[in-house]
Amino acid sequence: MSKSKYNVVNPDDIVSDYGADSLRLYEMFLGPLEQYKPWNTAGITGVHNFLKKLWKLYVNDNGLKVTDAEATKDNLKTLHKTIKKVQEDIENFSFNTSVSTFMIAVNELTTQKCTSKAVLEPLLVLLSPYAPHIAEELWSQLGNSESISIAAFPEFDSSHLVESSKNYPISFNGKMRFTLELPMDMSKDEIEKTVLAHEKTQEQLAGRTPKKVIVVPGKIVNIVG
Repeated sequence: MSKSKYNVVNPDDIVSDYGADSLRLYEMFLGPLEQYKPWNTAGITGVHNFLKKLWKLYVNDNGLKVTDAEATKDNLKTLHKTIKKVQEDIENFSFNTSVSTFMIAVNELTTQKCTSKAVLEPLLVLLSPYAPHIAEELWSQLGNSESISIAAFPEFDSSHLVESSKNYPISFNGKMRFTLELPMDMSKDEIEKTVLAHEKTQEQLAGRTPKKVIVVPGKIVNIVG
């Protein structure tokens, strides 16, 4: 872009059409700070749509959706992996990957139908340096009288990322037929017994006795024969 060729993008026009937060996020989303990044106005719509999806996580046609409901394990896992990643990105000035992380978090929390204030409130604090206007507005709607800019940054708790169970792919002669969620602390013998007793395993075997059962704890189960 060049002033002499009259093809400069006026940021005021972008703000007028999409809002300051969309412009701010898109500039960070383009890539690492030190790299050359070609401007593409069409690309800002993706970030703008993300902010609309974020808004719908908190507000619907009937008003505020956020409740005092207890956060689920999945809710807390999403929140704390987001806290961890954003903290690392801030230290490394990797703001583009922070924006990606926020997009993933909003998608996951939407799928989880999260309404817990214990999760959605700290998420706003994380987001506020990146999209301060929408974060401040939602923060206010949650009943906070002081600015989000002075709120304490959320603390990462690694215990929420510890997996207590594993979704095992159950294969027969190398072909995956179904999955089965089992506790992570199960022994190989317990895994084998549980899988062999499962009704779907019995259907696959159709009365046959397997020649071999290969169990790799935390990874796979393969039944041969």
